[in-house]
Amino acid sequence: MRSSTIGRLGCRLFMGLVLKGAAVFAFTAGPALAGDASMIERGRYLARAGDCVACHTAEKGTSMAGGRALETPFGKLYSTNITPDRDTGIGKYSFEQFDRAMRKGVAADGHNLYPAMPYPSYARITPEDMRALYAYLMEGLAPVKQANKPSDMRWPFSMRWGLSLWNWAFLDATPYKADMTKDAAWNRGAYLVQGLGHCGACHTPRGLAFQEKAMHEAGAKGRHFLSGETVEHWRALSLRGLWTVDDTVQFLKTGQNRFAAASGNMAEVIMHSTQHLKDDDLVAMAAYLKSLPPGENELPAPGVPRKVVAGGLPEQLYSSRGGLGYVQFCVDCHRQDGSGVPKVFPPLAGNPTVAAKDPATLVHIVLTGGQTVPTAAHPRVFAMPGFARLKDSELAEILSFVRASWGNGAPVSASQVRRMRAALDPKVDTSAFETPRLADMLGSPNAQQLVRGMRLHLETRDLLPQHVGNALNCTSCHLNAGTVADGSPFVGVSAFFPSYAPRAGRVIKLEDRINGCFRRSMNGKPLPPESADMKAMVAYFDWMKRETKPEDKVPGRGIGKIDRSLQPNIDNGKKIYADQCAVCHGNDGEGLRQADGRYIYPPLWGDASFNIGAGMARTYTAAAFVKRNMPIGFHGKFPLGQGGLSDQEAVDVAEYFSHQPRPDFPDKVKDWPKDKKPSDARY
Repeated sequence: MRSSTIGRLGCRLFMGLVLKGAAVFAFTAGPALAGDASMIERGRYLARAGDCVACHTAEKGTSMAGGRALETPFGKLYSTNITPDRDTGIGKYSFEQFDRAMRKGVAADGHNLYPAMPYPSYARITPEDMRALYAYLMEGLAPVKQANKPSDMRWPFSMRWGLSLWNWAFLDATPYKADMTKDAAWNRGAYLVQGLGHCGACHTPRGLAFQEKAMHEAGAKGRHFLSGETVEHWRALSLRGLWTVDDTVQFLKTGQNRFAAASGNMAEVIMHSTQHLKDDDLVAMAAYLKSLPPGENELPAPGVPRKVVAGGLPEQLYSSRGGLGYVQFCVDCHRQDGSGVPKVFPPLAGNPTVAAKDPATLVHIVLTGGQTVPTAAHPRVFAMPGFARLKDSELAEILSFVRASWGNGAPVSASQVRRMRAALDPKVDTSAFETPRLADMLGSPNAQQLVRGMRLHLETRDLLPQHVGNALNCTSCHLNAGTVADGSPFVGVSAFFPSYAPRAGRVIKLEDRINGCFRRSMNGKPLPPESADMKAMVAYFDWMKRETKPEDKVPGRGIGKIDRSLQPNIDNGKKIYADQCAVCHGNDGEGLRQADGRYIYPPLWGDASFNIGAGMARTYTAAAFVKRNMPIGFHGKFPLGQGGLSDQEAVDVAEYFSHQPRPDFPDKVKDWPKDKKPSDARY
């Protein structure tokens, strides 16, 4: 999802391009006098519920003053100024004129509005709510003098008289009428969803004239209502009984639930609209949606999507190109079992976007990236980078694996990715470091050994429990199994061994270096140099060496440098840790665990963390790593959205967490026997 998406969504009903897809709502209390403070406040709620700001505010423009461009295949529309300015806004509209525009799409001067403004849905709003909305727009907003931009629609779509025929064929301007066979909560939800909510604008299939096939659930056409539609390369899912009431309420309130996180334009709707709604309104809407039976071409919806079993790995995770691509680029956030990270990164198992028949949203997101919704419940935004740098065939392999493992099994083809890429024209990361593709290991004669070596780096603690004394894996410091630039990658490393190590005071082999990590970073025991597992780890390094020679410089090698003249501010470091690190590593550095107790992200101090002999226990080493690699999901940088703190912030937070209590290193007295000890060594 891109930040500019909301600028193109709004209300493109006429072209079938409305992307709001939110459920937004109205009160139904009795009438009040015009200008009454309570009525204006009620109207303010309705305007927020209707997400008016989304369409009627240009990017970096004044709220409600219009000017946002709405791109369509037939030309460009601009949203209008709906502030009460009498010359450029709606300040001269009588209530009757306002009501006619909202219900019938006819402006004060008599010209037809494009159904980009979803008046077929607004027609269902009660007269009392319409008056409250009018009162707010006229008396609760400050007037803004900003002229409206003329539309730029190509002929014949520039001829508005045809809209009268469209209205005659498809518009029902009758306000909502309660179904007396249903209870009050059901009617409340139906009113909210069908009226200001205009959920069908995105989630209902379109007819030949781009009209919604159904405006509600009743009648012969009712099976179409909210049964899903693909719009502007996003798949708006069927809302008919999708989740439990609690799950739907949580999603609309926070942008997340146990099955998914909002993406595309729905993220914007939640941010500006639904998170601000009263719980009773959200419950009513969710209960109504839950009551709807499966729609057109839908199978009965399961009560609860596929359960995620911790530790249950897809069969082809390590034996297919798609599986290894997933391991390299997706596992750090979405985990091997597709369970995601609660309140941080969404799961793939049980995710309706993964299970959707149309993979449009999946392809869209991996090409352009996305981010979570900033809400009161989850104010921290987590970003997913775009992966347009990967080839069409690579993305097709990964998405096909994901859908086969946790979705409907239908593969994604390279041609589907290619068409989406051409339509979206996503930005491509152009950094010099070209990461090796783990999927290519399958073409090597010793593929089985290489995959084992990679897994030993990725799952060190689980596969070598006798040699790991804490909660870390090699990939805790060597991101994505050693394939991330400036994330201490393994690319070319074996070409530089044997080499002199100042800390040891002698020339060491690669095996010695690996065992140093076992003893220090993982506070464990060394592997026998001749063991099959050590040979597998070395083989993986050698595969990563490629054509590197000892005299070569490898772009992205190591973790970079940090200005050692910077003096740490430990109080600021504590604050940065709380703001940026605690969500993954725990308030007290204890790490983040799955429900079964296994670690998702490692502890940064305490008995289960690295010992004082580890490089990460040194302030400036830790700061260099943090500077370029933490937090993940911070922005759109390939491949993990990693890094983003300033040098000073990195030094401050590194000083804070590196000097917390941690295990001792018994052989510390043997370190730096010949060379000068670094100034930030812990001993």
